[in-house]
Amino acid sequence: MKNTEIRSLSESEIADRIAAEQENLTKLRFAHAISPIENPNKLRESRRFIARLKTALRAKQLAK
Repeated sequence: MKNTEIRSLSESEIADRIAAEQENLTKLRFAHAISPIENPNKLRESRRFIARLKTALRAKQLAK
């Protein structure tokens, strides 16, 4: 998802997306702990995507 797409979402949609991505990251971490996942860069991508979402959410909150 691109930054322009993230910015077009509402605050509640971003918050829902953050929760879903954090759950996905947790599942990835457990899967990686049990047996190494095929592409460990997915962990980094997921963390960075969550950070992007949180940044966009904070920017919207400050813009109010």
